[in-house]
Formats: sequence, structure tokens, C-alpha cells
Amino acid sequence: MSLLTDLVNLNLSDTTDKIIAEYIWIGGSGMDMRSKARTLTGPVTDPSKLPKWNYDGSSTGQAPGADSEVILYPQAIFKDPFRRGNNILVMCDCYTPAGEPIPTNKRFNAAKIFSHPAVAAQVPWYGIEQEYTLLQKDVKWPLGWPVGGFPGPQGPYYCAAGADKAFGRDIVDAHYKACLYAGVNISGINGEVMPGQWEFQVGPSVGISAGDELWIARYILERITEIAGVVLSFDPKPIQGDWNGAGAHTNYSTEPMRSDGGYEVIKKAIEKLGKRHKEHIAAYGEGNERRLTGRHETADINTFLWGVANRGASIRVGRETERNGKGYFEDRRPASNMDPYVVTSMVAETTILWEP
Repeated sequence: MSLLTDLVNLNLSDTTDKIIAEYIWIGGSGMDMRSKARTLTGPVTDPSKLPKWNYDGSSTGQAPGADSEVILYPQAIFKDPFRRGNNILVMCDCYTPAGEPIPTNKRFNAAKIFSHPAVAAQVPWYGIEQEYTLLQKDVKWPLGWPVGGFPGPQGPYYCAAGADKAFGRDIVDAHYKACLYAGVNISGINGEVMPGQWEFQVGPSVGISAGDELWIARYILERITEIAGVVLSFDPKPIQGDWNGAGAHTNYSTEPMRSDGGYEVIKKAIEKLGKRHKEHIAAYGEGNERRLTGRHETADINTFLWGVANRGASIRVGRETERNGKGYFEDRRPASNMDPYVVTSMVAETTILWEP
């Protein structure tokens, strides 16, 4: 008699050319991830070869009940680390039946910016540091914290090892390997300053792929925490008080910044970002005012400043970039719940296309 795990792990390629494609999209809140699966003839590696699909937008807050159909356009394919074999994860964006992007489809405008000849010519690279917090399922309190109480003060937990300092490493490592399997350009992980909080990094990724890869990495993490019975939070300040918040620091460079003399290009780009500080803050995630207080390695939300190796700045330039005269910079303002399509395209638009 087969066990449930035996059936879940069946290798379909032994008996059929059919594959399972998990279509993934962003729901009405802008942060909730939805998905459903369909059977296709495989293997498939080109998203343009996949059929469009639809779903009930009235159940995700994206369409009225009287006209509820929303159309899924496949945009990027990743290997499925859960079903494995030739099965795939498909990142989609959402349109009306008439072909218009729905309001929560932020990928559409991002793709327009990244396909602009002036932007494409500069080959923008992104590295996104996604912080998140693991919560105990029934009490919504950080993993490893005493229920209703607090652990010792921050200090021992950042990049630490030990049962009294690192909570949830099995989830973190499972996610790391699953992303590598899927084809996500995940570049690292680490424990964060607040216990129960972790970070993974995606990149360097070029243009629109940075958003696709981060959303798929988030989806994979949601699935793994589901299996583990742990709640995943992208709240930018999950615990009030003397505890670090959660951000999505966005590292950025263009071809001219990475070339000789690039430091001057970086400084001009930072100057332009400062002139649009309010517009960027408004697009960098909900609840960010609880995180950007001028404490806990942040700049105040109403203040724009940059510096070399300054983690209390809005924009940080690394010592190596200063020394080499070229490289990249880090925008430390985005919250952990930011939309990477919005943030990455806005940084490119401001630094390349926008003229004061």
C-alpha cells in the first residue's frame, strides 16, 4: 500500500508526457500570492508557448462579481521544487478580458520602463535583500520568542548559530535550496538582528527579471512555511519597541556605474533620487513609517541623506565602490512588503529617464 508521501512524490515523467503547471499571480492586496494548477503537455520552457488562463477576480478583490473574469498572462517559467520532474511554476500578470492590465498589475508598467531603449541600453542590475519574520502559527508571535513575552535584547542574534539564537533555520535552508532548484538567482541568506527574522538575497538580476525572481522566491517561501506550519510575515515593523524592522534594501547599478568613472554617475543618480524622495517613499511599501524612524539602522522617513558605509542613511554606498571609483549603491528605504516591480522600475525611471 502506498503512503501519501509516496504518491505526492510520484515521478510523472516515467509514465506520461503531461506536466503540472502552477500558475501564480498577485492578489488584490498587492501582497497576497495566489496560484492554481493545470495539466499541460510538456516539457515547456518558453512562457510564450503557454496558454493564457483565467480566474475569479471577485474572490481576490480584483473584479466585481457581475464581471469577475481576470485573464492570466504567463510571463516567466521556473522549475517546480515541490513536484519536481518537468513540472513548472509560472509567474503571471493579470488583465481584463479586453486585454487591459488590471490596477494591481504593476508588472505591466515596469516592463514598459525596462523595455525603453534608454533603460535597456544601460543594463540595470538589481540585488534585493528580502527580510521577513517567521511567526508561531496560533499566536502570531515571532518564532523562538516566549509566548506573550520577549527574548533578550538584540545583539546575539544577527548571523548567529545556536538553539537559543537562531530560530527556523530548517525553513531558511529549505527555501535557499528550493530557489536554487527553481532557477531563482538567489545569492545568499542570513539571520537578522531581531530573533525570528531572516533575510535572503536575489540578484544580480537584470531589469524585469528582478521582480519575477523575487515574487517567485516569496511564493516558494510561503509554500515552505505552509508545510512547516509557520506563518510568514513581511510586515515592515512586526514588533514595536526596540526591535529592528524588516526592509527590502535594493542594490542597483547600471553599465556606466560599473565602468571607470562610475562613481560620478552614481552620485548624480543619488542626487536625482533625493529630489524625488517623497514619490519614492509613497511607493516603497505600506507601514514603512513605523520602520523608517531614524533608529535601528534606518534614516527618518522625511529625511533624505546618503553616505559611504552609513547604514543610517537613505542611500548607502559601499567602501569598495568608493575605493574603486565604480560599482553600485544600496537604496535602504524600501519596506519588506514593497512590490519589486514598482521599486526596481521606479529607481530606473528616476535615475535614467527622469529629468529634474
